[in-house]
This record gives sequence, structure tokens and C-alpha cells, in this order.
Amino acid sequence: MASIFSQIIDGDIPARVVHEDETAFAFLDANPLAPGHTLVIPREEYERLNDVPEDVAADLYATIHELIPAVEEAVDAPATTVAFNNGEAAGQEVPHVHCHIVPRFEGDGGGPIHAAAGESPNLDDDELDDIAERISANSQA
Repeated sequence: MASIFSQIIDGDIPARVVHEDETAFAFLDANPLAPGHTLVIPREEYERLNDVPEDVAADLYATIHELIPAVEEAVDAPATTVAFNNGEAAGQEVPHVHCHIVPRFEGDGGGPIHAAAGESPNLDDDELDDIAERISANSQA
């Protein structure tokens, strides 16, 4: 079954579309965290960011880059939080990659992205060095 986002792209579910091209599609979130909360998705369904082909990822980022100032200007927001929830454990509810562009306002009660994961772990230098080495090794695989 197609994700709810694919159903929106196909026109089966109405949405307030703000951008569409061959690769990317963007629309207002139906349950916004702020006025102008926009979702940017690839037209093709990819469950996680790691699944998105490099050329599609580049196009998707270009669309995000274009829409951030457009969203901010439309709702007179001085800032935005731009984020992906990548996987169910991170809070991804729809198995179709999507970027949130959430306008932010002074005193809006929202926190920084650093608050998203709860309490920060207490890692010593050896643990940090080990993690950095493993990430580096995995990224060169």
C-alpha cells in the first residue's frame, strides 16, 4: 500500500501543495507545529534517508534550500528548525522520507534540536574516540 504521502502526490488525498517538480514535492503539514510548517518529500517512496539515491538526495536538498527562506518570509518567521526523523525509533511516523521545515518564533516554547534526544549521555574521551573511529570506518565502506 502506498504511503499517505504518495497518496497526496497522486492527488488521492488533498493537500496544500507549495512546490512540486520531477523529484521533490512539498506541502503544508496537516497537523502543523507552527504556521507554515512544511514537509518536503521525494516523489518516490524511500523509507529512510540511507535509502535515498545520491542524485535524489541532492535534488531534495536543493528544494529544501529553496523553500526555507520562502517559508520564513511567508509567515514572518525569524528562524526555522529543519529536521528529518530517520527511522521509527527517531519518531518517524510515515515510512516515506520527509523533511520538516518548522518556522520558529521568539518565545514559541520550542527547544533546540539538542533537546530532541532527552538527557545527554556522559561519554569519556575513549568512548568518543571509539565512536568517531567506527563512524569513520563505516562511512568509507
